[in-house]
Amino acid sequence: MTGIETTLRLLHDGERDLEQDLLAAAARHHTDHEFHHVALDVARWSREHAARLADAGRGHGLDLSGPRGNPSPGALAALREKASEALGRRSATGLLLLHDLRDLHLAAARNSLHWEMLAQAAQATRDERLLALVTDCHPQTLRQLRWTNTQIKILAPQVLTSV
Repeated sequence: MTGIETTLRLLHDGERDLEQDLLAAAARHHTDHEFHHVALDVARWSREHAARLADAGRGHGLDLSGPRGNPSPGALAALREKASEALGRRSATGLLLLHDLRDLHLAAARNSLHWEMLAQAAQATRDERLLALVTDCHPQTLRQLRWTNTQIKILAPQVLTSV
């Protein structure tokens, strides 16, 4: 397996993981409507990225379209939502949200680095299709990073000084 193929696989897995993590965090923090809805929106970006990476992978002899190893069942999502409603806006909920934002930020940063590596490899090999994929998708990953960073900047002072 070439370095490009390895990076495609890592990035595909990273985008799928980020999507699932965003969906789980959105369910956990269902009562924070702004976070919930934005997390669902940016999770869609990761789902689209993974689909496009799977398509690009086929051009490199990879099958990246297999089922997820750990799908989130509907009952678990409903339980998360009920737990979120029961917790409401207590300080423990703020710490959990801050923890989730940190993990989401690190996952998005890892994906961003993989997008950058893929861009450099596409330029080096003059792979216009791969470069177009990176040009389309990487800016959305950077927006995911900025969103999590902004949320951390807003939430951290409130949560960490009130605990």
